[in-house]
Amino acid sequence: MLFLNLKPILAARGIERPYSFLVKAGFTPPTAHNLLHSNTSTFRLKHIEKLCLILNCTPNDLLLWKKNSNEIVDANHSLTALKTAAIVPTNWLQTFKTISLQDLKLLTDIVNNYKK
Repeated sequence: MLFLNLKPILAARGIERPYSFLVKAGFTPPTAHNLLHSNTSTFRLKHIEKLCLILNCTPNDLLLWKKNSNEIVDANHSLTALKTAAIVPTNWLQTFKTISLQDLKLLTDIVNNYKK
């Protein structure tokens, strides 16, 4: 079954008030609540697109797949790529505050080269 996996993405982006963030981004309060609590079995494409735009991510980043216990799915099936969320640790800011200046410069260089 596919699930919306918003909370780790919002945390990685440093968004402390996800509900307020989604409402300010244009989602209605009930939709924001449902998105944050995965209380919906249908997702509108316009909502997925808006989430991707405001969070700078892809639909694959938003989705998490968990196999139902009675399903037989090949280990090489494409959906298995959605089994784990490769999310940036939520304590990245603390990491930046505590690494050496030399490592911080190296990391900055890597990021700047990546952006090119």
